[in-house]
Amino acid sequence: MIPRYSRKEMVDIWTDENRFRIWLRIEVLACEAMAARGEIPADDLAAIQEKADFDVAQILEYEKTLKHDVIAFLTSVSDHVGPAARHIHKGMTSSDILDTAFSVQLKQAGEMILEDVDAAMEQIKIRGLEHRDTVMIGRSHGIYAEPVTLGLKLAGWYEELKRARARVAAALDEVSVGQISGAVGTYAFIHPDVEQYVCEKLGLRAEPVSTQVIPRDRYAAFFSALAILASSVERFAVEIRHGQHSDIGELQEAFTTGQKGSSAMPHKRNPILSENLTGQARLIRGYGSTSLENIPLWHERDISHSSVERVIGPDSTILTDFMLKRFTGVVRGLVVHEDHIQRNLGRTRGLYFSQRLLLALVETGLSREEGYALVQRAAARAWDEEITLRRAVEEDAELSKKLAEHDLGELFDDKACVKHRDRVYQRVFGA
Repeated sequence: MIPRYSRKEMVDIWTDENRFRIWLRIEVLACEAMAARGEIPADDLAAIQEKADFDVAQILEYEKTLKHDVIAFLTSVSDHVGPAARHIHKGMTSSDILDTAFSVQLKQAGEMILEDVDAAMEQIKIRGLEHRDTVMIGRSHGIYAEPVTLGLKLAGWYEELKRARARVAAALDEVSVGQISGAVGTYAFIHPDVEQYVCEKLGLRAEPVSTQVIPRDRYAAFFSALAILASSVERFAVEIRHGQHSDIGELQEAFTTGQKGSSAMPHKRNPILSENLTGQARLIRGYGSTSLENIPLWHERDISHSSVERVIGPDSTILTDFMLKRFTGVVRGLVVHEDHIQRNLGRTRGLYFSQRLLLALVETGLSREEGYALVQRAAARAWDEEITLRRAVEEDAELSKKLAEHDLGELFDDKACVKHRDRVYQRVFGA
């Protein structure tokens, strides 16, 4: 089984060197399996195992003439191996190494992405626990609603990433298949045991029914999972962008010493990292959509998917890796302006207690319609005269009478709105 990819950069997975190295591994493994079946002499197998190699520059030069990447690769390998190379690729077709190698690369990339998600979740958890009790105004339709806590927002992000991680892991399992089945996938000139051996050594499963290519619904599931993941990260980034609005000012990306926000306006501190995440998510969603277009190939196969995957394979995984690392850094350095949070709570003049007042009135025996009308009247006065809702209630004789048995201090308590946050935290973060 191929060990977890050890290089530091996602981009290295998609280099010619790594791709050809996987191709070579597949070809040598296939020869080992055929030798075990008595189809390749032991001496020739030993020569293949000892000498098999390639030269990237040579392959690219061969391809200029041959116009076929796999044949160019095999020609370079043959140059290194000598006469025993006649056994290499026996009974196989190009898609056997192309698709199997693509699965290996996606497996390498996917494992790295899962680690990125874990790192992002850990930072969200740290900040979520830090702001467990940071009460702030919630918004729906962009309008003041009722209080939440910043910690609850972050708990929602954590749980959403947990779901995204599960999708990526499931999709990674789905693409962890290979094939060594020959032209149109019938094993006409190669035994299925060869495929089984190669796939097991690569940490893959054998595709149950290949058609010379691995069915593209598998890969579409992977790229779609990345698209959903990227969309979730964008949702979080949009929340940060809104929080950094001058008129809100509750959240802010870290602004480092010497950083400049605008070439024209020295005062500017823009949420450029979160805006960048939004743009990257658009690309990854586009690649997810494109992967769906690869599913309906002609008959047993065509190569309309090939040019697409040469772009979306590296681009989607490199971008997702970059997005997650950038997002993790944004969360780590996120500045929370608690004074502005309190200022914005005060701006509502307590209007967000309207539902608590309505329910208190219903408890007195009023219908919802009657209670709603009374609270709406007081809220309208609070809006129009720029007074607190509590004052409007206290100065409304009918309302005051209806609520005489209630403690207004309890009805207008911010903490009561988020009294069950510990239950949510238990569900998300555990003890």
